[in-house]
Amino acid sequence: MMRSRFDEQLNQLNENLIEMGAMVEDAITKSVKALKERDVEASRKIERDDHLINEKEKEIESLCLKLLLNQQPVARDLRTISTALKMITDIERIGDHAADIAEICVHLPVESHVTDIEPIAAMAKATMRMVRASIEAYVKKDLALAQSVTEMDDEVDELFIAVRQDMIALVHKDPNDGSEAFDIMQIAKYFERIGDHAVNIGEWVVFSITGIHKNTRIL
Repeated sequence: MMRSRFDEQLNQLNENLIEMGAMVEDAITKSVKALKERDVEASRKIERDDHLINEKEKEIESLCLKLLLNQQPVARDLRTISTALKMITDIERIGDHAADIAEICVHLPVESHVTDIEPIAAMAKATMRMVRASIEAYVKKDLALAQSVTEMDDEVDELFIAVRQDMIALVHKDPNDGSEAFDIMQIAKYFERIGDHAVNIGEWVVFSITGIHKNTRIL
C-alpha cells in the first residue's frame, strides 16, 4: 500500500517536471518571437510570467521533500528524487534566461540592422530539444537519450560562434551598430547558457539511472 502511494507520487513528480519543462520551452519560444517582431509588450509579459516557473519549482521541491520525509525511499528512489531537486534548479534558471532575453528585447531598436536572426532561432530550437530530451530521459529512465543531450550542445556552441562572427562583421561594417550587436550577442550568450543548463540536467539524469555523475559517485 505504501509503495503504491509512493509510485503514485513519483508519477505526479514526473508530470510536474514535464509541465515545468513545457513552461520554459514556451518562454523560450515566446522570447524568440518577441525578438523577431520587436514586440515590447510580449517581452514584458515573458518577464512577468517568470514567477509561474518559480512557483512550479517550489511545488516540485515541496513534493520531493514530502517523498523524502514520508516515504523512506531506497537507494534508487533516493537518486530519482534527489535528481529531480537538481533538475528543477537548472530548469528554473533556464526560465530566468528566457526572461533575461525578453528584457533585452524591450530595449532593442524597432528598426534593426541585424537582418538575419535565424542562427539565434536555431539556437532556441536546439536548446528546447535538449530540455525536452533531458526531461523525457528522466521520466523514461532512458540512459542513451540522457547521454545524447551533451552531443546536442555542440550544435548550440557552433551557432553561438556563428552569431558572434556575424556581429563582429556588423560592427566592422558600421560601428554605429555596436550597441545592437552587443545586445544580440548577449541574447546568444543566454541561449548558450540554456544549453549548458540542459547538459547539467542530462548529466543528473545519467546519475539517477546509474548512480554515477561525471564529477562524483554517490549511492
